[in-house]
Amino acid sequence: MADYVPAPGRNHLFVPGPVNIPESVLRAMNRNNEDHRSPAFPKLSKSVIDDVKRIFKSSKGTSFIFPTTGTGAWESALTNTLSPGDKIISFRLGQFSLLWIDQMQRLRFDVDVVDCEWGSGVDLDLLKAKLAADRSHNVKAVCVVHNETSTGVTNDIGGVRRVLGKLATSFLAPAF
Repeated sequence: MADYVPAPGRNHLFVPGPVNIPESVLRAMNRNNEDHRSPAFPKLSKSVIDDVKRIFKSSKGTSFIFPTTGTGAWESALTNTLSPGDKIISFRLGQFSLLWIDQMQRLRFDVDVVDCEWGSGVDLDLLKAKLAADRSHNVKAVCVVHNETSTGVTNDIGGVRRVLGKLATSFLAPAF
């Protein structure tokens, strides 16, 4: 296999999702990495976590930095809130939800996959009907990709939350 040789000049990514970083930001970041074992690192990480709390307008919550890919965050969210065999309702409506559902199934969750036309959002009436039919409250989680960047759909997360109401059902909604 030939070695990878990047194209000359600056490459641009023209898809929804990761954004191109302005030159001024790249220049500001052009410095050595901080040594995560240095005595100065705890002060730096504390300031970053405080700034994250400000970004999310949270004074009560506990913010933390999770150094992984989106897939790692999905796995962590699932395995730290649910157990194998737990029932999940999840909507497959684009590439990211397809991959997340695949991960749920590989982690041995009982996934009720709701196939939607790609480019459409979560059908709140269908979710309402599925939850109403769950009379024994076996559904432990509802999983919805917030921004399905592969299709350009932003799901109505507030609407899903309202449908869940006071049910003791976890709601996982990654935003990519």
